[in-house]
Amino acid sequence: MVSSGARAVARCDALGVAPYSDMEGGLYRGYLTAAHRASVDQVGLWMVEAGMYPTIDPAGNLVGHYYSDVVDAPSLIIGSHIDSVRNGGVYDGPLGIMLGIECVAALHAQGKRLPFAIEIYAFGDEEGSRFPAAMLTSRAVAGTLDADLTNIKDDKGTSLPDALRLFNADYEAIIAGRAIWTKEQLGLTTFHNARRKPGTTLAYLEAHIEQGPVLEADGLAVGTVTGIAAQLRYQVVVKGMSGHAGTSSMPLRRDALAGAAEMILAIETIARADASDLVATVGRIEALPGAPNVIAGEVRFSIDIRSGDAARRDRAAEAILDALAAIADRRDLDVATQRVHDLPASPCDPALMDLMDAAIADAGHPARRLVSGAGHDAMVMAALCPIAMLFIRCRQGISHNPAEHVDPADADVALQVMLGFIDRLGATFDPA
Repeated sequence: MVSSGARAVARCDALGVAPYSDMEGGLYRGYLTAAHRASVDQVGLWMVEAGMYPTIDPAGNLVGHYYSDVVDAPSLIIGSHIDSVRNGGVYDGPLGIMLGIECVAALHAQGKRLPFAIEIYAFGDEEGSRFPAAMLTSRAVAGTLDADLTNIKDDKGTSLPDALRLFNADYEAIIAGRAIWTKEQLGLTTFHNARRKPGTTLAYLEAHIEQGPVLEADGLAVGTVTGIAAQLRYQVVVKGMSGHAGTSSMPLRRDALAGAAEMILAIETIARADASDLVATVGRIEALPGAPNVIAGEVRFSIDIRSGDAARRDRAAEAILDALAAIADRRDLDVATQRVHDLPASPCDPALMDLMDAAIADAGHPARRLVSGAGHDAMVMAALCPIAMLFIRCRQGISHNPAEHVDPADADVALQVMLGFIDRLGATFDPA
């Protein structure tokens, strides 16, 4: 008999190929793509099998509802994201969703209801791999989304509102063949209506692969997360002058790509010099016009800056922006920076961390607390309610990579801990 943890892992594996990926030979599941739509459809069916009632909210999030016997009871949200980076791993995000479904399946099999409802959220956008902003859908749910959605476009020029319309239109076209969906469930309203009403959320729980080596180094299957590092993300545009690669002399060039290269090295130098938990990353770069015999006249790149200390992060960001401006001035280039998002450090709730530690101990494992350098939907949901996170060991700490690996036995431990956490939360919760 396949264990529930192993089933959660196997379902993540199943979502790693077509039609749940838009990338041949690898995994890419962007927000509001055909692969996202297919994944929502399949995961919704798994939610039904587990005893839930699935809906899709106005932001394109899949939500599985497991109701309480208590009238108007608030909800414990268990969630993570269903989107992926390009050529990513199959467990980053979906494993937390699948384990949440397994929690409800176990409760449903026992005929057990709690003094609070449980809602499983499969957030549509956490990675920001399609549109130049991350965590759009959890920010919509938490009510902290302040971006002008009409100006957000993917690299093909499709706007977010148009993508939403296409996503929902595709669903309308297949309603007749899907027993679990009705037109009323599609949330064909405004994006911001995904916001949860005050008082309806008790807490948020997210299980996630660690994306780091600490648990493996300590020989531990799971750990309690204490908080999530503060993040800043920028989009940078460097402009120079295009010219023929064979006829433009070196002293007269205004090479945007050479300037961007120096800027990227300056970013790395500033982060290294801090000698702390500070990290700065340029993960995306585009040179235009992109021809081998033409000097780049424009370059666009991203900057991601993180630290557990928001003040340290902000000092580094200021130093980086000053360095970019100085390089541009020296090279006779124009540089423009746009802050895409600013996410503060998000501590987990102390009482919920204690419940998690106790659940880990009850499962026969030593409690271990660790901070998350990676961002998660939990840091956004902290604006809505208390948050808790459980990290699960991943081999060699590898993530955002096809080599991601989780042992099904560790997933079993995580499921046992999550069920213990839910039981303890139920014992301490007073619906009055």
